[in-house]
Amino acid sequence: MDLGRFPIISILEDMLEVPEEHSEKSRNNPSRAYMRDAKAMAATPADVMEHPNAYAFVVDMPGIKGDEIKVQIENDNVLVVSGERQRENKENEGVKYVRMERRMGKFMRKFQLPENADLEKISAVCHDGVLKVTVQKLPPPEPKKPKTIQVQVA
Repeated sequence: MDLGRFPIISILEDMLEVPEEHSEKSRNNPSRAYMRDAKAMAATPADVMEHPNAYAFVVDMPGIKGDEIKVQIENDNVLVVSGERQRENKENEGVKYVRMERRMGKFMRKFQLPENADLEKISAVCHDGVLKVTVQKLPPPEPKKPKTIQVQVA
């Protein structure tokens, strides 16, 4: 009996972290890494603004220090903001969590940059838990002047 046909088996394998080489060959589902990245992206809200001479990407990063955030350019036109929020490891005697609602773990967002983004002029500033990445725009290309061709009289 092929258990890969049943969606509940797929969900259980992901929850129990069954090694991919065991389960991935038997079914055609997205990889665990892809699903982890998709969840990390969905849980990281962002605002994107276009100014006259720049693009601004604003991402809330409460409780994360600036040196724990990575801002990278992939494939020459994809802005990637990533990092990881760690749970505090304060072990106090007699203290236990009653509710855990704050998201912990990896976060990531990818943004396709437009053609007029200047990849050499990118800045990132984290202030009060808000990351702002600014990507300057390239100047508009000069309009081409029509070329005049001298007509010869024969």
